[in-house]
Amino acid sequence: MRIAVGGFQHETNTFAPTKADYSAFEQADSWPALQRGAGLLSAFGGMNVPVAGFIDAASVGNTLLPLVWCSATPSAHVTEDAFERIMAMMIEELRSAGSVDAVYLDLHGAMVTEHFDDGEGEILRRVRAVIGRDVPLVASLDLHANVTAQMVAEADALIGYRTYPHVDMAETGARAAEHLFKLLKSGHRQAKAMRRLDYLIPLTAQCTLIEPAAALYALVAETEGKLLGNGRVTSVSFTTGFPPVDIPECGPVVVAYGETEAAAEAAAQRIDDAARAAEPDFSEKLWSAHDAVAHAIRHSAPGKGPVVLADTQDNPGAGGNGDTVGILSELLAQDAQNACLAVLFDPESAARAAQAGEGAVVTLSLGAKTGGAPGERPIEAEFEVMRITNGEFLATGPFYGGSRMSLGTTVRLRHRGVQVVVASRKGQCADKEMIRHTGLDPRNLAILAVKSSVHFRADFGPMASEVLVVESPGPNIADLAKLPFRRLRNGLRVTPMGTAFVS
Repeated sequence: MRIAVGGFQHETNTFAPTKADYSAFEQADSWPALQRGAGLLSAFGGMNVPVAGFIDAASVGNTLLPLVWCSATPSAHVTEDAFERIMAMMIEELRSAGSVDAVYLDLHGAMVTEHFDDGEGEILRRVRAVIGRDVPLVASLDLHANVTAQMVAEADALIGYRTYPHVDMAETGARAAEHLFKLLKSGHRQAKAMRRLDYLIPLTAQCTLIEPAAALYALVAETEGKLLGNGRVTSVSFTTGFPPVDIPECGPVVVAYGETEAAAEAAAQRIDDAARAAEPDFSEKLWSAHDAVAHAIRHSAPGKGPVVLADTQDNPGAGGNGDTVGILSELLAQDAQNACLAVLFDPESAARAAQAGEGAVVTLSLGAKTGGAPGERPIEAEFEVMRITNGEFLATGPFYGGSRMSLGTTVRLRHRGVQVVVASRKGQCADKEMIRHTGLDPRNLAILAVKSSVHFRADFGPMASEVLVVESPGPNIADLAKLPFRRLRNGLRVTPMGTAFVS
């Protein structure tokens, strides 16, 4: 078979301070830089990304035709210029490929652009316009996708992740390949069913390592392949949604496919019923920075593993810039010992520290440069430069594992008992190597603050003595009731069991 392969990934927080322009997709960060043409097929070997799993599963016996693949760190809207330039490349490559038997796209599902609420719906529409209705079009989606009616209509199948932390991204790409081969073998379309829930789920409560998400995703896996009604269920996905997105189709969705309409409808309804029953359980305690640090100081002890503080509201994986200093300020004010914060985004401070050299003491205005927490000021202090690196290393944890990370000039600084890993590029702290490559083993810390919401749990969770989710100022608002929504659909509950949105 001749199968076209591409991808265009962005998770949009419409309340975030910084948009994703074309350069954001050009540069390598946690994932490879923009790939176009033949290099796409060799750029992802061994990585935990959907396109890698698809290529591994589909390459034997088939001809893969590379289009374009790119991603950018989550942020506010994708600029119109970036979207149009990247889509022009993708469509040009697709037309140049000639006749194709199928198309696979590695998408996120929560992209909002300056000119389209539904970025992925528009991507799928344009690809469909080229290949026609007879060629199968399958896409993999992030668990946090805000699936739209247009996405379901344009694609023959949408295959979502089932873990958060997303340790199954490559596996999802392989599942997408398996589903695509079944479509090609059968020669006919499958029935679709879609259910949309009427409440938003806070990001930190979506973690599949805890309830109720753990049980819901077990039910999703169990339902796939079942005989329901008068046919077999061929695929089920439950996307919990990316909540800080002010569009009408924001929120959790169930999408099911089956040999018959009755099978697809029964599968979708089964997951929908379970998700509605689970609504009261989707909650998690949020700590203030002051209380979290005080608790961590009281409860840390040698040999127990660090108390991990999740700086969720400044998570670069959800639209934060990674440079707010609320938790860092508390660590310093409360004289925390053997503590570290990672990874703080501050290219200016990283450059000054690198210029000063290892062992130097340098006065810095650290963090709070991008306005992620209005009114917050940089930390003015003297820092000892403990280590300088180029920010290039191989990630080894379950989430980023296999990725060659590129954080730019990176330094580890120390002020009294608190250390800070400072990088020149944004990156969600979800892999121990982000700290360990600077010469510090995070397992030996008493307190570790990470710029992340949930993905850190995959690598840091097993070594943590305790995990606290902290509501320190930042653009990725954890309490959804505090977001100034204007465009949600009427009747949607902004928080589980909360009041309904009314425009």
